[in-house]
Order: sequence, then C-alpha cells, then structure tokens
Amino acid sequence: SLWQSPELLSDIQDGYSVSGHLLVCFSSGYFIHDTLDIIFNHQSRSSWEYLVHHAMAISAFVSLIITGRFLVAAVLLLLVEVSNIFLTVRMLLKMSNVPSPALYQANKYINLVMYFAFRLAPQAYLTWYFLRYVEVQGQGAFLTANLLLLDAMILMYFSRLLRSDFFPSLRKGSAGRDVDGEKFLID
Repeated sequence: SLWQSPELLSDIQDGYSVSGHLLVCFSSGYFIHDTLDIIFNHQSRSSWEYLVHHAMAISAFVSLIITGRFLVAAVLLLLVEVSNIFLTVRMLLKMSNVPSPALYQANKYINLVMYFAFRLAPQAYLTWYFLRYVEVQGQGAFLTANLLLLDAMILMYFSRLLRSDFFPSLRKGSAGRDVDGEKFLID
C-alpha cells in the first residue's frame, strides 16, 4: 500500500487508498480469527497478552474502517508484521533444537535490526505524531490511548528479547528458575 502510494505518508489522518483499506480489513479478520483460535483452543490463560493486543488492534482497526480516518496510521503499524518473520524464525529455531548456532546467531542480529526498523521506529513516529498533532477527543483520544498501551507492550517485548538473546545472565527468576519455562511469550 505504501509502496504503491507513498504520498499517503503526507496525510496520516485522512489519507486513503483502496489497497490500504483492504489490508486493514484483512488484518482485522486475521486478528479476529487468531483471537477465536486462542479462545477455542483453551490458550487464553497462557496467551492473555496476545488477547489484549488483538482486542486493541481489532477495536482500533474497526474504528478507522468505519470512520475512514487514520488508515495510514494503521498501515504504518502493520509494518510490524515484517519483523514477525524473524521473530517466528527465532521461535522455530528455539523450539526445534536444531544444532545450528550460526543460523540462530545470524537471525538474532537480523531480528534486532528488523525490530528497530519495523516495530520501534514506526511506533515511535506514530506516538510522536499522535501526541503532537491529533486531537485528544473522540477517536483521536481512543487511538492515542491504544497507541500508548501498545508502546508499553512493544517495549516490554523488546526488553524480553534483549534479555533472552543478548543478556541471558539476566534471565533467571528470583527463585533461581529459568523465566522461559514460566511463560511462552517471555522467550
């Protein structure tokens, strides 16, 4: 969407493209499906953070689908999906116990770069934009609150990623057990 219509970046509040609209609609459907999958497969307790994230995404995306405003902000936020490729590769390498430390090491650094480029940078830019230019009432207030909660979640996930991959000595819990065994998302 951004590749086809780079001029969208000049109007985050009211910019519109059919491909961006369809992307947000499709992504909303994915979040709804994934939420139902988590609930119906009785994974709610271990995946509550995903459920919170999905509820935030669904509510924000539905509000902009209905109003037609802030579509470009949603498209920018969906850039995080690029970094999910490397997070998923990381998780699969850890789960498979494939003896390929070189592949894991390479992915670890690529993952870090992608996390900055496609998660932290767009998120920081949109937070700055919303706090500076968007009205703090109605949909603007709702989306700003959602964005700030998402900021906290992304920073929490980033700290977990850094602890796990770059500072493993900090991964021990207070009782001396490995935090990774306590919760899937921590690892």
